[in-house]
Amino acid sequence: MMQDRYGGAHTTTSQLAVSSFEHAVAAVGAHRPAGEPLQISLKFDEGLISAHALLGFANVILARSETAILGSNLSALATRLLRERGGGTASERALVGALSLAAAGQLKAAADLLESHLEEYPTNFVALKIAHSLRFMSGQPAKMLALTRSVLPNWTAADAAFGFVLGCHAFGLEEMGYFREAEICGRDAYRQERSDAWGLHAVSHVMEMSNRTDEGIDWLEASRSDWSNCNNFAFHIGWHLALFHLERGDIPAVLSIYDHDVRLTPTDDFRDMANAASLLWRLEEEGVDVGKRWIELHDIAYKRRTDTTYVFGSLHYLLVLVARGDKAGVADLVEALQERARLGSDDQSDIAARIGLPLAAVITGMVGPALSTEDITRMAALLPGIGGSHAQRDVFLRTLLLSASRSGNIANVVALSRVRQSLRSSDRFIRMIDRHCGQASAVRASIGGSKELAL
Repeated sequence: MMQDRYGGAHTTTSQLAVSSFEHAVAAVGAHRPAGEPLQISLKFDEGLISAHALLGFANVILARSETAILGSNLSALATRLLRERGGGTASERALVGALSLAAAGQLKAAADLLESHLEEYPTNFVALKIAHSLRFMSGQPAKMLALTRSVLPNWTAADAAFGFVLGCHAFGLEEMGYFREAEICGRDAYRQERSDAWGLHAVSHVMEMSNRTDEGIDWLEASRSDWSNCNNFAFHIGWHLALFHLERGDIPAVLSIYDHDVRLTPTDDFRDMANAASLLWRLEEEGVDVGKRWIELHDIAYKRRTDTTYVFGSLHYLLVLVARGDKAGVADLVEALQERARLGSDDQSDIAARIGLPLAAVITGMVGPALSTEDITRMAALLPGIGGSHAQRDVFLRTLLLSASRSGNIANVVALSRVRQSLRSSDRFIRMIDRHCGQASAVRASIGGSKELAL
């Protein structure tokens, strides 16, 4: 058995394989490409269980039908290798067991298993980072925060991934509404580990939710040399920068950032598509002509219209199809969500039934004034379940608000404004809604963002 510097243990005799695996783990923490060091580790030991498991999780998290198949194949391979190597180490067993669950669509159960492992091995960074990612995809910010709160007392600044763990903690704090603590922790994470794009990103979330627009722009521009070296996560941080400029009302800057940062590479990764689609959707809500930018997104969304591997991604594809007026594509996607909901066999089937289909009905204009205040409030309360962050899901809250305001249902506008105000400070969009409804700002209840959120 060999131990790596990130708290993992491996049934291998190759120090070179473990060393290469460590490089891959560092890349995962920094949101940089990890594929090459993983492949190198497998050249030194083709049966390195943790490397196969990490590749499996990478494919599961990509959340496309073809990568889901690859994730399942890698899960089967890792399971076989575990058996051949006498049951492996505790960290290998945890990774392989969790991968088996995640590949079967049970992301929450996979996170549960990893967190059980972390109770005994709290400094296993790979298990922690994957559990954090699975909770993020499952829309469970309270569990993200509970995880880092439970393990952090066992970490010190001398541990290799300490800065990355602080970044995870900062993000959980922000998503649960502890903005001041999140900013302190995120800045500390970035000081400890300059490549910690996740901690840097958590601070930008705090600034967005607090409507500190100029500070947000300065923060991201000052750190550009660090986040621009990321993998496609750089596109997402560019998206945050564009949102700050949108709040400023600087549309030329937003469009320039879209072209040069957000959509520099026309990938079909659901995360990149979500960045692009939600930004264009926001611009069009504000009456901006985005030109031909929807076209290349539509080509991808149309191809993905029946791929409901991850409902969060499907709802963003739906935005594109609706924006392009593709009624046939919309019908196909809604039908695919209905079929997913009928399966009832995994986490995403449940999400499709409880929130995906009701939200799709609003996006496509299939419901309107008849939606009761109770229904619309329930929909907003369930929204975190689709995964992602409050900032990412805001595109759907905005859509619900616009639907309510256009129908003239002031009770729904007030209810949704209260939900949104519990997550972020008053901003350009809510002022637009107020003007549209002819309401004074007093119509909104300012709940504030300094306490733990109920959602």
